Amino acid sequence: MTIVADTYDHVIGVDTHARTHTYALVNARTGGIEKTKTFPTHPAGLARALTWISQVTGTVLIACEGTGSYGRQLALLLADAGLQVTEVRPPAKTSRVGTGKTDNIDARTAARGILGTDTDQLITPRAPGARHALAVLLAARLRLDAHRTRLKNSLTALCRDTNLGIDARTGITNAQITTIAAWRTRTTDDLDTTTCRDEARRIAKEIHHLTAELAANRERLATIITDTTPALLDINGVGPINGAKILNAYSHHGRIRTEAAFAKLAGTAPLPASSGNTTRHRLSRYGDRQLNSALHRIAMTRLAHDPATQAYRDKRTTHDASNRDIHRSLKRYIAREIYRNLEHITA
Repeated sequence: MTIVADTYDHVIGVDTHARTHTYALVNARTGGIEKTKTFPTHPAGLARALTWISQVTGTVLIACEGTGSYGRQLALLLADAGLQVTEVRPPAKTSRVGTGKTDNIDARTAARGILGTDTDQLITPRAPGARHALAVLLAARLRLDAHRTRLKNSLTALCRDTNLGIDARTGITNAQITTIAAWRTRTTDDLDTTTCRDEARRIAKEIHHLTAELAANRERLATIITDTTPALLDINGVGPINGAKILNAYSHHGRIRTEAAFAKLAGTAPLPASSGNTTRHRLSRYGDRQLNSALHRIAMTRLAHDPATQAYRDKRTTHDASNRDIHRSLKRYIAREIYRNLEHITA
């Protein structure tokens, strides 16, 4: 095992914020702080930071927080300059007991925290380009879907509270939403009924609009995947949405170095959960939850439509395996299959 302290001469920790980034230069051999500096985040400030980093002699590793948010532009600039960048997580609140919190302290913690890390375990930031476009579209999809769900719940509640001629006892259906959106104003209704019908019609139309936006979002995801990694869609159970989640997490060839690391990232690496005479494993609740949800949906699709997966389920059931254990094993197998495919179909 080769650790960071034995590989690099210096580590620069970066605490990122919206307006400023704070940099701490740490001697990798001793852990001593050599100097700190704060630069603004506008283009000129990032250029000055790059110049400051370039003046450091010897091999340098930049340990940057938030490479997918506040530190993204900095990470891209450093990568273009040929510098090695790794992503670090913000320090836990418990680690600040007795030391307090400032930007300088957080930058020092970011640098010192990875000195003993195996270089094979360093987190590589996600690639720009198509992978970032997928991340933006997936984030937009989450917002659209959540808003549509809230509107459906509001419409269901309105139809239950007021007699509008809609049976919403088991939740509003798509056919009922279409019917409500086509309502016309009736002159025979009283003020209360007219107001409720108008509001129901407005909500139904907005739901239709969001549904159309979600369909367009799905088409854009499908187009990007087809243009970049079309073979991903050939994997059983992988569609545009699940494929986008997978590619967003995997990012690019070399970011996730082993199949086991990919399973851990997906939250499908089995964790021991044995006690006494019971020997078992359970699913991890950590990792990328969007990637985990993609693998879960793939497993459910295969259980519903794939004869080989159904035969596996029946075989495990005869050996008294629970549905939870069967799903855990399936998701771990799917993570292995997808990773091996990604290693061949991505560049």
